[in-house]
Amino acid sequence: MKKIVVCGLVWMISLSALQAQQVGLSFSYFVPRNGYFSTPISPFSLRGVGVNLGRYFALQTGASLYRMAGLNMTGLPFDSKDPLLGPNFTILVPAELVFQLRGRVVQFDIKGGGFFFYGFAQKLDNGNIDRALRTYQKWDVANSDLSFQNNPGFGPHFGAELTVYVTDQFGISFETNYLMGMASMPLKGTYVGGNLSGPLQSVAADFKDAKVDFTGLEFSIGLIFTGNSGGGKKPAARRRR
Repeated sequence: MKKIVVCGLVWMISLSALQAQQVGLSFSYFVPRNGYFSTPISPFSLRGVGVNLGRYFALQTGASLYRMAGLNMTGLPFDSKDPLLGPNFTILVPAELVFQLRGRVVQFDIKGGGFFFYGFAQKLDNGNIDRALRTYQKWDVANSDLSFQNNPGFGPHFGAELTVYVTDQFGISFETNYLMGMASMPLKGTYVGGNLSGPLQSVAADFKDAKVDFTGLEFSIGLIFTGNSGGGKKPAARRRR
């Protein structure tokens, strides 16, 4: 499954890159809810691929491979302000309707739609899970041994992008998106703990409603290079590296 997803993403990016009319360099970051600020998350990314629906509207998709430093989880009997999952790699594929306001020098896009994501090379943050269990059980010590079932996730998103063309061949873009995704990730296993003044207890854990919380703010700053002579006339695709 992992190999198929990765190969499919590489194939799509390679094919679309051949058709792209402009190339850009961007730096993208993701700030998850109750998670860790990510490292730059565009080892490779192709976004803004689609078709225009007249002058003001367009349908767009794409794909990105993100490096997530840490994500939180919901659906557990305990809460945590620290991430319980990560680090991992995540593939994100959006599908969005775009409202475009084009000028010769400036273009402003308002975006909204849904997205698919799938995390691989997943790891539980056992240290943060143990701390959350200690607080939940009011113990002095806790040690968990949990396994998980990985699943793809979905969610809505919305955002905006401002592109300023310094020349007909060069522009600067600023993009922000808010993502609200969830992916089922049941946890099962045991955890052991207790107070220093008493015996240790072993508890069976079956957190079948646990979910990956892929909620947060994504923002990008990019440089766009295009061979167009029409300034703010945006081509159909933009490749990020």
